[in-house]
Amino acid sequence: MKQFEAKLAWQRGAQSFADQRYSRAHEWMFDGGLRVPASSSPLSVPLPMSDPAAIDPEEALVAAASSCHMLFFLSLAAQRGFVVDDYRDHAVGTMEKNAEGQIAMTRIALRPAITFSLTPPTAAELAALHHAAHAKCYIANSIKADVVVEAAP
Repeated sequence: MKQFEAKLAWQRGAQSFADQRYSRAHEWMFDGGLRVPASSSPLSVPLPMSDPAAIDPEEALVAAASSCHMLFFLSLAAQRGFVVDDYRDHAVGTMEKNAEGQIAMTRIALRPAITFSLTPPTAAELAALHHAAHAKCYIANSIKADVVVEAAP
């Protein structure tokens, strides 16, 4: 078993609270010392209670799914002798009511664009790499949302 930690800190300060007009800005802290400004999404909580410059949990979930897939893809590509020069993704999460009527992240579309050196994989090999990376991705295996790869050929 492995455990992963994140710390979070928020303070009310002098702002009111019961009227729901308090700042949602807070900070995430990670074991390597990284501190990340975080907030609710302005799509969920209007300005000025949200900080549009900070990362929100929804963006973080989409980025985590994208990053997890990429990391496994790179490892699998290297194992199979393919040399990846550049990997970029424009991942998009869709939040809507799920089958139970709850607001949820129901779908995360990964749209990787990958550049290879030397001999690139065939379309079938590329699809197999994405399929294997998806099957290994801890994040995709941990959430109920559909995580789909819409890779460019």
